[in-house]
Amino acid sequence: MDDREFLENYDPAQYDRPSVTVDLVLMSILNGSPAILLTRRAQQPFAGRWALPGGFLQMHESLDEAARRILLEHTQIADAYVEQLYTFGAPDRDPRMRVLTVAYFALLPAKHFEAALKDNPALTLAEIEVPWPGETGGPVAALDSDCTPLPLAFDHAEILGLAIKRLRGKLDYSPVAFALLPSLFTLRQLQDVHESILGVKLNKPAFRRKMLDRNWISGSGKRETGASFRPAELYYFNQDNERNDHGTDT
Repeated sequence: MDDREFLENYDPAQYDRPSVTVDLVLMSILNGSPAILLTRRAQQPFAGRWALPGGFLQMHESLDEAARRILLEHTQIADAYVEQLYTFGAPDRDPRMRVLTVAYFALLPAKHFEAALKDNPALTLAEIEVPWPGETGGPVAALDSDCTPLPLAFDHAEILGLAIKRLRGKLDYSPVAFALLPSLFTLRQLQDVHESILGVKLNKPAFRRKMLDRNWISGSGKRETGASFRPAELYYFNQDNERNDHGTDT
């Protein structure tokens, strides 16, 4: 029997076929803390709870195509870089049926969400509270403006926890933090981003020496404006050197 004959007689119904969704972990920095874009569910299950922007995979699209579609539908952003985080497949993670979800991860400055937040009252940018140090791992909480934990749907607290753990681990070898900065930034701003993600204070001289030694940044010859004290030098992300020295993993 060749492949053609095999496929003509093949019955796909002989195996169970779980549904597949794609969820987006869209993170930023808000008030010195990591923050996450969430949407309030209007339908059961978990109606009224907050969830990561997501949706079911359509039969004609790839996972990457689904991630880009969901990104555009929920945020009006078409060109952000997203990468796969992890696949979550606990049998009981969705009370409706067996659903696998492929989580995608992206870092964006908070201003990128302004239009979506203004146009869609079901969206919020919530600060993330991480109850564990370093890369211990575990669920995290998303807080409202009163610092009250928001009720999350499905296993999204677990998904957020893994995203934070992965992000903290990537900071030491990847220039991922530059996605949260403007094209020109000060060393103080760069350190603030790292401290916000790591949840710890860093030694200023050691941090700056580390960033400069890695050749990830270069001075622009410009200085910040509007400062009441001596203006700090502005730097930019030296993308060509990062690619040559450390690959393209961002």
